[in-house]
Amino acid sequence: MTAEKLVVYNTLSRKKEIFEPIHAPNVGMYVCGPTVYGEGHLGHARSAITFDIIFRYLQHLKYRVRYVRNITDVGHLEHDADEGEDKIAKKAKLEKVEPMEIVQRYTEYYHDALRKLNVLPPSIEPSASGHIPEQIRMVEEILSSGFAYESEGSVYFDVEKFTTNGNKYGHLSGRILEDLISGTRSLDGQQSKKSSADFALWKLASPEHIMKWDSPWGQGFPGWHLECSAMSTKYLGETFDIHGGGMDLMFPHHECEIAQSAAANKKEPAKYWLHNNMITINGQKMGKSLGNFITLNELFSGKHALLEQAYSPMTIRFFTLQAHYRSTLDFSNDALKAANKAYRKIMNGMKMLNSLEYSNEAIEKDQALNSEINKIIDDCYKGMSDDFNTAITIASLFNLIKKINVFYLKQKSTALLTQETFENMKVSYHTLVTDVLGLIDEVPINPEGLIKGMLEIYKEAKENKQYDKVDQIRTYFKEQGLAIKDMKHGIDWAYEE
Repeated sequence: MTAEKLVVYNTLSRKKEIFEPIHAPNVGMYVCGPTVYGEGHLGHARSAITFDIIFRYLQHLKYRVRYVRNITDVGHLEHDADEGEDKIAKKAKLEKVEPMEIVQRYTEYYHDALRKLNVLPPSIEPSASGHIPEQIRMVEEILSSGFAYESEGSVYFDVEKFTTNGNKYGHLSGRILEDLISGTRSLDGQQSKKSSADFALWKLASPEHIMKWDSPWGQGFPGWHLECSAMSTKYLGETFDIHGGGMDLMFPHHECEIAQSAAANKKEPAKYWLHNNMITINGQKMGKSLGNFITLNELFSGKHALLEQAYSPMTIRFFTLQAHYRSTLDFSNDALKAANKAYRKIMNGMKMLNSLEYSNEAIEKDQALNSEINKIIDDCYKGMSDDFNTAITIASLFNLIKKINVFYLKQKSTALLTQETFENMKVSYHTLVTDVLGLIDEVPINPEGLIKGMLEIYKEAKENKQYDKVDQIRTYFKEQGLAIKDMKHGIDWAYEE
């Protein structure tokens, strides 16, 4: 493996920086998880896969990573605003169930989809509703710092006061406070705020509001932004290494997190801010209102008007990895079909490599070939160490497959390589494909089709009195726990009892 230093693009500084953890070899990483009121979609998959790759590669570099990815199950109001219904409570009312039934159902759907995509579980997965005391304490800290105010049972963050005291607001997203105030809709329905730029830390619950808790300011619920600040502080400390999420969360969510943490803890929360870009569908932004919203289960089953066929989880994963995480990724049927072909090529490379053995034939080593193979492997790791650029790594893996194929077809002997180069090729390919990129073999087999085909061969052998072949097929079935049933009206199979 190359000794390249890991470089990450920090949204906060808008440049690539050498990754230097605060308490190496320990790394703390917080990523904003989903609000669980609907099925997981392509956008959820991209974020989960992006930070799964980062998690995997950091571990590969021997860092001890505590990866925290939350579940938002309360406080996320419609349109990501400070007014309106709670998204989960609204869904619960529509379905006439308890909000926590909605949370349970869609959290399970989310986990199931991520398992299929071979996304590793985080170290800790806290829920917002399970951390109400921590959130109340953080509101009290912000109030005591003078950067929040209580109004009609709600508590708001005072953005203007925060900035006039020498603090930054807007530096992550590049927003200017004056523009935010002038560009924000009027305070209609939000008269309790001093300014339209202020955001809720704690909201007074109306009598009909389902999810609410006692607090020093009355019964209410936490603001959406507050949840992540409280949970990241609890599990990773006041300052940690990486905060991640989708680019759509940069403002206002992550901007508000920075302000809250600076007010409560007197320091900004994260050293490096990493954001994955969005997914478009045939060049358009994905959205329910546009009718181009595709859930992961629809992708896996092919049941959506925009889909020409079903696409396997590894096809989706590979499709995501073909682009750098900070690039936009455009979904189309053609792009997914191409990703499926490319994924199979990678897995065929693994099959070819597994079949190769090192030859001790006494011939002169090909130094140029050895150097070329080791350089390709270095290029694979250089891609990963350059801000987790999976696109470069995959392109380099395809170059390595060309070399593997030469040995597989016996056009050249592995004896031309040193044993060190041969082992480097085998170990690096396996490590990069399986451990770092997280690609696993999906055998596209239809068991029913195979069994039906074998029964046809069995029937033909029996009619031709090829009894050795008949016995052989029966033995194959028996080894799989199956039995062939010869009946007057035909041949079938059953599980062996």
